Amino acid sequence: MGSVSRRKVLGSSVAGIGAVAAASLVPIRFEAAAAPAPAKKVRQWVMVIDLRRCDGCKKCTEACQKVHHLPKDTEWIKVQELKNKRGQPFFMPRPCMQCENAPCVRVCPVGASFHDAEGLVLVDQDRCIGCRMCMAACPFGARYFVDEDPPAHVDPFSHPTPQYPVPQQKGTVGKCMLCVHYTAEGKLPACIEECGMYALYLGDLVSDVATNGKETVRLSKFLDENDAFRWKEELSTGPRVYYIAGHGQDLGW
Repeated sequence: MGSVSRRKVLGSSVAGIGAVAAASLVPIRFEAAAAPAPAKKVRQWVMVIDLRRCDGCKKCTEACQKVHHLPKDTEWIKVQELKNKRGQPFFMPRPCMQCENAPCVRVCPVGASFHDAEGLVLVDQDRCIGCRMCMAACPFGARYFVDEDPPAHVDPFSHPTPQYPVPQQKGTVGKCMLCVHYTAEGKLPACIEECGMYALYLGDLVSDVATNGKETVRLSKFLDENDAFRWKEELSTGPRVYYIAGHGQDLGW
């Protein structure tokens, strides 16, 4: 066998077998499987409007129009001037109520109006056929029909999405979507950001927190201590906008 003897070959084989045997004696360690990360709770957005603070400046309306490139006569958050029981005027901002049992969603024949995972009512303009049934069904007058070409947009290639419906498409319906494109990034909606009176709050039912950009409050406690109410709650639409009165307002109409 030349320079390689039978003994050497056999010795090598035995050594190899011994190594395998020794390795087999090493205790096997079983690593515990990592526990799956807890599912992140999806936020459930609400808005709180403190009528005691609103001075009717309409900066919220203007901010909304600017961010969403809306014409002047389209007010997704409309500031209404009303009178209390003593005949004194007060102001009431009216955005979309983001109803949990939204009539607009129920009547839409093509499913263009829908709820997202965070409880907001959005509109898919690619599906909207402009029948305006949702406008007729909304008891808050919060929807607008786009009957003309929208104002020019800085990005000529932009296309509206339910989360950011800009530019609005002629022949479709638009409304407040609580600036979901901002909240997804941890920002406040434009109307809340620009309110100099800090009358508007964004709240989350899951974390039970609300903020107006200046102060942060425990949502449930804030609503309870200030006798908050929901406009036209008797209609059972489940609006997610809460109002705080304090000036003797009569909103039972």
